[in-house]
Amino acid sequence: MITARNPRRINNGFHQLTREPALMIGVLIITGLLVLFILYPMFAAAKMSLTPDGKFSGSVYRYVLTHSQYLSAIRNSVLLGAIVASLATFIGFLFAFALTRVRIGGKKFFQGMALLPIISPPFMFALSVILLFGRNGLITSKLLGMDMANIYGLKGLVIVQTVSMFPIAYMTLSGILQGIDPDLETCAMNLGAKRGRAFLTVTLPLALPGIFASWLLVFVSSLTDFGNPIIIGGNFNVLSVQAYLEFTGMGNLPRGTALAMLLLVPTVGVFFVQKYIMKNKSYVTVTGKSSRRSTAQSSAALRIILTFVCAAISGFILLFYATIIGGSFIKLWGINWSFTLNHFVYSWDVGFTTMKNTLFLAIVSTPITALFGMAIAYIVVRKDFPGKHLMEFISMLSYAIPGTAVGIGYILAFNKAPFELSGTAFILITCYVFRNVPIGVEGGIAALKQISNEIEESSINLGATSAATFRKITLPLIRPALFSGATFAFVRSMTAISAIIFLVSARWNHMTVLILAQTEIMRLGAASVMSFALIIVIMVFIFIIMKVTGLGREQIFGTTK
Repeated sequence: MITARNPRRINNGFHQLTREPALMIGVLIITGLLVLFILYPMFAAAKMSLTPDGKFSGSVYRYVLTHSQYLSAIRNSVLLGAIVASLATFIGFLFAFALTRVRIGGKKFFQGMALLPIISPPFMFALSVILLFGRNGLITSKLLGMDMANIYGLKGLVIVQTVSMFPIAYMTLSGILQGIDPDLETCAMNLGAKRGRAFLTVTLPLALPGIFASWLLVFVSSLTDFGNPIIIGGNFNVLSVQAYLEFTGMGNLPRGTALAMLLLVPTVGVFFVQKYIMKNKSYVTVTGKSSRRSTAQSSAALRIILTFVCAAISGFILLFYATIIGGSFIKLWGINWSFTLNHFVYSWDVGFTTMKNTLFLAIVSTPITALFGMAIAYIVVRKDFPGKHLMEFISMLSYAIPGTAVGIGYILAFNKAPFELSGTAFILITCYVFRNVPIGVEGGIAALKQISNEIEESSINLGATSAATFRKITLPLIRPALFSGATFAFVRSMTAISAIIFLVSARWNHMTVLILAQTEIMRLGAASVMSFALIIVIMVFIFIIMKVTGLGREQIFGTTK
């Protein structure tokens, strides 16, 4: 409903735009870019699925929704997502609770282990599971002498997705739990409640919205995951892979696009629900962080149990990484265990140019993504103009769009005049920027809301323009958020797969696509070397960012001690 205040606010917004030409130009350019590279590809994909023969028709969707092959893929995706979301959220909560509410040893180590999967290639854990538990797996074949080839399918996907996605829940819940005053539990226990009852009646209810939001985030991540299912999915067909196979393998563009659009419906819906929950999380942190202590009282037994759980999960993660490193030096995994450097030689010959191109594209796109996200955040938070909420919505929308849908949309939108960009570096960089810009926008909005408007207003009153004020005053103040967004953008660019697999070319290939190709032809040694090299490059970049900026791991990744 439109209130009486809205027309006045709109007039004030127009007045600000006309008073600041630079702001008007910036708003128009940003809006145009968001429409062109986010909305237009989705429109092109939707159009393809609804006009298979050039005329509007719902026949493709009717076919998909009435055939068991596709219905099975939908059911499998939902089942997998629900299982992984439940397990990953549970593990993420245990980690977050242990590191923020309980005094256990090795917190820095466990926090590093909880963040390590974030910087890994999307299917590195799938490759590790094959090497450990596959037909010629180290554990199943060499140590136990048993056949576990059925690791392919639901069982294997649950393992790899849970390990790779529980950090999403951990990062969300660590902030939620740290914001709940430990004295609330202490007060409950002083009134006669046992520790367990105090947790169940105080801490858990206050954390429930965050738990639900984390569950939804992991559910969407599982639903849209492409790298792991295509490697270890086996006969367990899921929607993201089915859309890819229909579009590329079978050449059925309308059907592949329709499947990608179906994948878009739950992800966008969950995105809005999660945003609503987190927007209203203020009642979770009722009294703020305790000024006297950051952890609640806990028993020795609880500390031992949580330490064991964190150690077990961390050991499992390290086992996966050790397997990748070991696989790089084994001649033929499961058959010939002799030491060799041939995989390094082969990977250098095959992958050096691809690694160089991958690094170049990520380095170019990273500062653009970070600065573009901060510019949007600054305009949305500090300026008042018609359509600013729509700008924020569109900029954040790409976070909810599955990579498969993005890749298909980009192919359809930019493969013909007037935007013939397929096969170029520009289309890959553009995809990176607009896929990752929500990270910078969200971080920038959070940082700007902590900075008083009076600082910038004083600068403008002294004659500085908005652009100069942003560059000289605001940007230095939001430096941690800027570099945090840049780090995440770099990592996501280096480990992308689902969107860019549609956009790579012989000239501009990507390391993850090359690793996938090596895995498919069972060159697991080479795939291990390339995965290991990719992780090393990412870790070196993060180390350089931390040294150059002086920011700690907590600031870079937005987590708490």
